[in-house]
Amino acid sequence: MNKLSDLKLTNEKMRTFTGHEKIGTLKAGEKLTEFGEKQNNANELLAANVNDLIKRVCALEDKQIQNEDIMRKIANELGAFKKELDRIRLTEKLNSGAIERLDRAIKLSEGDGK
Repeated sequence: MNKLSDLKLTNEKMRTFTGHEKIGTLKAGEKLTEFGEKQNNANELLAANVNDLIKRVCALEDKQIQNEDIMRKIANELGAFKKELDRIRLTEKLNSGAIERLDRAIKLSEGDGK
């Protein structure tokens, strides 16, 4: 398969009409055939470039869909992680408060409390 860089369109490749020289009646058919062949070649090059670009755009669209799916999964995981982290922080605060209350209760029961 040709790469787009191999099929690069240049002004020379796309030039199908080469001049305004006088064409005699006997040469008209030959010149018209030459023009048609050049035009067909230019059209084929253009079609190959357009088709390659279409394939590339389709591949980019597929990649974009994959990336969006990955980002959605990451966002869901981050949301779940934040909830878990908040739960752990709350548990730690509650446990710290409970430990302090138990410590004060023990001190009070031993008569060391204020």
